[in-house]
Amino acid sequence: MHFIVHCLDHPNGVQKRLSHYDAHKAYLASGKTRTIISGPLLGDDNETMIGSLFLFEADTKEEVIAFNKADPFSVNGVWASVNIHPFNKRVDNR
Repeated sequence: MHFIVHCLDHPNGVQKRLSHYDAHKAYLASGKTRTIISGPLLGDDNETMIGSLFLFEADTKEEVIAFNKADPFSVNGVWASVNIHPFNKRVDNR
């Protein structure tokens, strides 16, 4: 099953994000929860990172919740809000 995770950073959180970025990338690469796509959300200037978006593949929503809670961005308070929803992928034009 697929899950979308939409995270928004705390205001003015770019430096905090950057200080935990390497640990975050390593965590995603080592996890048993499969990351299909991921990347930073950008502000209206198309440059400033303001959050994260993930498409995960997992057996249960609880698995995604646990995986997200252990992410260095979550552990270190980068994200102000996190929303996790099941996702029915119908089109994939890759």
